[in-house]
Amino acid sequence: MSVNQATARTGEISTLSPLQGRDCLTLLDFTPREIQGLVDEALGMKQAWKEGKADRPLTGKTLAMIFDKPSTRTRISFETGMAQLGGHPLHLNRGDLQLGRGESLPDTARVLSGYVDAVLIRTFSHEAVEELARHASIPIINGLTDLHHPCQALADLLTLKESRGRLAGLTLAYIGDGNNMLHSLLEAAAATGIHLRAATPQGYEPDPAIIRRARKAATRTGADLYFTSDPREAATGADAIYTDVWASMGQEEEKERRIRDFAGFQVDPALMSLAKPDALFMHCLPAYRGLEVSAEVIDGPRSIVFPQAENRLHAQKALLAALIG
Repeated sequence: MSVNQATARTGEISTLSPLQGRDCLTLLDFTPREIQGLVDEALGMKQAWKEGKADRPLTGKTLAMIFDKPSTRTRISFETGMAQLGGHPLHLNRGDLQLGRGESLPDTARVLSGYVDAVLIRTFSHEAVEELARHASIPIINGLTDLHHPCQALADLLTLKESRGRLAGLTLAYIGDGNNMLHSLLEAAAATGIHLRAATPQGYEPDPAIIRRARKAATRTGADLYFTSDPREAATGADAIYTDVWASMGQEEEKERRIRDFAGFQVDPALMSLAKPDALFMHCLPAYRGLEVSAEVIDGPRSIVFPQAENRLHAQKALLAALIG
């Protein structure tokens, strides 16, 4: 589906064509209007795909995908999405590249720029992704770092828009670790006018620099970003409650300590009861039932975690088409 077809359905002016050739390292790489445009384009693409009317705007294009971290949703959604758009996904582990033997990121960026049309990278250091982007002449997409997870947050916006019909004015409660997921949700909320209440245990708060940037962005949209150490305060009256694992990749040795520190932060029926009667439950997955969320909640009727996971595919197709097409 073309940008014009999708935007004609919503009555908005296309804002996606200026994204061609740009990077996606964090959601604040885009303006609020551009993010809204990506969400609307993703909605249009999803509907067109289900109706069997999808276009293939990336025919002849290649996406290199570099993975330093294991992946289910990121790899499969990007690989499938690129193929559905007519392009060719190329999956690479660090060991498949000379990076594994010490070739520099700048040299790798320059070489890949001569071969492919964009690079997706899922790694640990956000600084490494920024360095790759500085030296590449093609779009670099952050598939996850220890600091940000913008593609997941874009899919979360799509899921909320699809479920509630709007973004601005919704109240989203985040319960858990002040990690890369919360960082990107703060930026997503700031860009779209969502009121985000984040409850994190003491010592697990989000990065202060990211909070400052998100609050500055929020002044343009009226989003309210609120922080507390009380999960009940955050959950009260929320339209949706979101959580993530307590120990992310690379933090496995901290798991037992984190289980103790996060006592009282499980999203269970009692916590959900404080939200609005029709409040949704969201999780970026993988989930660990009995830790950050109870089985009754994640497998219950208010959970939208699997439509949320599916929307990774459609949100990333919109992103790929905008950056490469």
